[in-house]
Amino acid sequence: MTHSPIRIGLIGTGRIGQAHAANIAASPDATLARVADPFIAGATAVTERFGGTATASAEELIDSGEIDAVLIASPTPTHVDLIGAAVDAGLPVLCEKPIDLDIARVDALAPRVAASGVPVAIGFNRRFDPAFSAVQARVAAGEIGRLEQLTIVSRDPAAPPAEYVGVSGGIFRDMTIHDFDMARYFLPDIVEVTAIGGALFDTGAQQHGDLDTAVTTLRAASGAIVTIINSRHSAIGYDQRIEAFGAGGMLQVANAPTSLVSLSTAETVEAKAPYQAFFLQRYAAAYALEFDAFVRLARGEDSASSTFADGRAALVLADAAVRSAAEGRTVAVDLG
Repeated sequence: MTHSPIRIGLIGTGRIGQAHAANIAASPDATLARVADPFIAGATAVTERFGGTATASAEELIDSGEIDAVLIASPTPTHVDLIGAAVDAGLPVLCEKPIDLDIARVDALAPRVAASGVPVAIGFNRRFDPAFSAVQARVAAGEIGRLEQLTIVSRDPAAPPAEYVGVSGGIFRDMTIHDFDMARYFLPDIVEVTAIGGALFDTGAQQHGDLDTAVTTLRAASGAIVTIINSRHSAIGYDQRIEAFGAGGMLQVANAPTSLVSLSTAETVEAKAPYQAFFLQRYAAAYALEFDAFVRLARGEDSASSTFADGRAALVLADAAVRSAAEGRTVAVDLG
């Protein structure tokens, strides 16, 4: 069946918004119809590169009648209101994580989303990374037996600016939330969270009472254990690895290099180029595949898009990690 391209309305033209705009423009199944940002120069710059009509008003974009779906890449405090407005207008939504920093606001929105019947996807793009998704599929197929241990290493090259740390919701809601979703991608039924951490080097984390280093352990209903290792800096580059371990063996995903060329000499053996150092580079394919899945979702087709419930569950785990680290105890969770 031949489909007309879906007309996308993009809200937010920062770094991630521009990446989404490029993927929309590159898709044969979508077109960038409208772009909204209060910083109208940013919206105009995106439309000049990728097409569409610029506006300073997200409400105008949603009410225009000229779009079929909405992609929300604006700051986190705007997400709840924009998701609500989009589903009220009958427009499928792909919203960047997190839904909100306050679980009460997420829970207040949930019945409205459910009652609308409009599909809402949350931007956990790492589920679409080809290597991660291949490991998940092979674990689900039983290739290594029952999953017993899952280890997720996620370290950023450098800490964010101090002013961002102050409004980010903290490392667990801002950074580890991707890892919480990845844990649930393999083991949906998490029942316990234990977290420890410290502010070892980042002045922004120290200033705002946040952490720059953390280790979180999750226990699934099956008894399987997930270990998540985070740091806000990494001298070796963007450190993104996964290991799945079971009685029948182990599956691993290594870091992505910037080059496949290595050098061996009398002084060194297999010297290699650095790892990739930017999340938009490391997860470029994942973002494109995430958008493809959203197009299928918006058309009412089978889709692997993360759901509103996935977004809520990741925030519940993040909140539990915050409490665990602060109180020095294991926190039980019920993800419903």
